[in-house]
Amino acid sequence: MIVTIVYIQIKEPYIPDFIDATLFNHRHSVEEYGNLRFDFLQDADDPTKFVLYEAYESPRAAADHKLTAHYKTWCKLVDPWMAVPRKGVKYEVVAPLSPDKW
Repeated sequence: MIVTIVYIQIKEPYIPDFIDATLFNHRHSVEEYGNLRFDFLQDADDPTKFVLYEAYESPRAAADHKLTAHYKTWCKLVDPWMAVPRKGVKYEVVAPLSPDKW
């Protein structure tokens, strides 16, 4: 299993558009083969900051996500709205290791 946490900061006027676009990406991402989680979070203290928590069964499944039409569409839409470039940090799962715990 592999987890990527993506840190995103959006320019304030684009927050509603970003949420709509990311909900679209989320709905399709959770249907992908190998996807275990795709959580979309907004900072409680700073509404311009968001996190995507993406868990996949394998590095290959995570890489395949970036080849999907919905991901490519999402990138084109949201990249101009970002206050700073998004940052994805990859993590190896220590626990839980069983997919049924996700």
